[in-house]
Amino acid sequence: MKRPDSNNSLVATNSAGLPLILSKQKGKRHFMSVALPNSIKVGLSMMLLAMASGAHSQESQTLPLADSSWQVTDSQTLDLPNLRGQGLSFAEQYQNKMLGEWSLQNINGRVRMEHDPWVQETIKDMTWRLNAQARQQAPLGVVIIDNPSINAFAAPGGVIGINTGTILSASSMDELASVVAHEVAHISQRHYESGADERKKALLMQLGGMLAAIAASAVDGDAAAAVMMGSQTASMNSSMAFSRSNEREADRVGMQIMTQAGYDPRAMPRFFATMNQQSQLNQVENQFLPSFVRSHPLSNERLSESQSRAQQYPALSLSQQQRHQALFDLLYWRVQVTGKHASEVTLTTAAKNSLGAKLALMHWYGEQQRFKDANKVLAEINALSSTQRQNLEPLLSITHSQLLSEQGKWQQTVDVLESQQRLYPERRDLRLYLAEALTNSSQPIKAQALLKPLTEQQPSDRYAWQSLQLANEKLAKTTTSPQLANIATINALRYRSYDQLWSGRYESALTSLTQAKQLAENLQTTDHANSARPLLANINAELKAIKTAKDFKP
Repeated sequence: MKRPDSNNSLVATNSAGLPLILSKQKGKRHFMSVALPNSIKVGLSMMLLAMASGAHSQESQTLPLADSSWQVTDSQTLDLPNLRGQGLSFAEQYQNKMLGEWSLQNINGRVRMEHDPWVQETIKDMTWRLNAQARQQAPLGVVIIDNPSINAFAAPGGVIGINTGTILSASSMDELASVVAHEVAHISQRHYESGADERKKALLMQLGGMLAAIAASAVDGDAAAAVMMGSQTASMNSSMAFSRSNEREADRVGMQIMTQAGYDPRAMPRFFATMNQQSQLNQVENQFLPSFVRSHPLSNERLSESQSRAQQYPALSLSQQQRHQALFDLLYWRVQVTGKHASEVTLTTAAKNSLGAKLALMHWYGEQQRFKDANKVLAEINALSSTQRQNLEPLLSITHSQLLSEQGKWQQTVDVLESQQRLYPERRDLRLYLAEALTNSSQPIKAQALLKPLTEQQPSDRYAWQSLQLANEKLAKTTTSPQLANIATINALRYRSYDQLWSGRYESALTSLTQAKQLAENLQTTDHANSARPLLANINAELKAIKTAKDFKP
């Protein structure tokens, strides 16, 4: 499933003489990925990181030792701040929300993302489960960055990010959960916040440096790493690094969060050991350290403490250790194939022992237009027992539907997905895949009904906004009602502006809304003035929101 490039849109006119948004590319649709020149990105990284170095060293000295003890006295009790607003005033909560949204908009606009809805749903489900153990507020957003390095980060307001390299370096869902739990702990323990104004300024500079480094690493990982290592030379710790006490506390609380969410806490030191091993190998080969090690310093003392702390928890049985493994197998190979990291030979070899790899191979064949080979793999999967097939759902139906869509069999795609969507009506991924199939089978109104709840639940959902834009473009071009065509055109422009807003392209978003407003004002002079008034009210509110986001300066 591929997304449109919002910049690749042309404005034509429909039968009513109003603009329509037409994609330059037919069939293949991709998310836009902004890429600034390396020199600009690395220069920005260096400037922001250098500014943050001195501020961070002061912060590390003034932050009190949270809890140096790693002995677990009660694994069911979390030592967390007040969950009623996390102990923050209304003004602080609002500032955090604005800061989180600003972070999300900047990250979306600067780096290449893994947008596959099933992968996103799987990581989001795990993150929400972990977050619920420690925080009353849901995460503002979870982003998956398409980058091979091991890295994860969190930002004030509840933005949590993880690299695909982290997923592919883990050996279990529990190991992956340990990284996310660590980031949730940083947020829940308010390691990004403090009372003193100068520390808040230091935090903002750190965040700016983090965003700049993420942007640079998306294009040139070595150059970004060089900036990071140069910053470490300038100060005892990386300017992005947390204090040692914060890191130990995040390990301790993260392990408790994992346990209460049903994951194996012993996976945390196992993944630390993997990172430590890779760090030593990289040092020998004169390569750069994994990003996570640079921003979350992994000392031998910290590794030893996490291993000892994990021993305080009861050992899990083999069946308990394997309870998430089938899902991880699906996730691992789905990321391999959607990120184009695996070759046919790799997938074919792995498919002999892995159902996740078998599904990924079927997906790969579909993308290569090798439908006979893909159908052969599908037949092998259909020959499995009903229990085995059910354990692959809904990814089995999603992969089958993508094979059908590659052949332009949109109504069959709808039929396959609708049966799953009835079973799992709450799943975002199924709604998105089904909405695309409905739009392409000339059922855009049904598609909108599936998509609108997603944007209400998660206003930053760019995928849903883009899908709504496509549904309204389709509606404007196919409806026989001039009034409906006019409204659909206006809405397509509005939904495009939301996608532009959440990728930090504020001027483009304002342009789209200004076009929509002009069309709505023109509609007031016709017999459809009653329809224009609520549209104008919505557009004016949206213009105000975008101007507020554009003017926000952390």
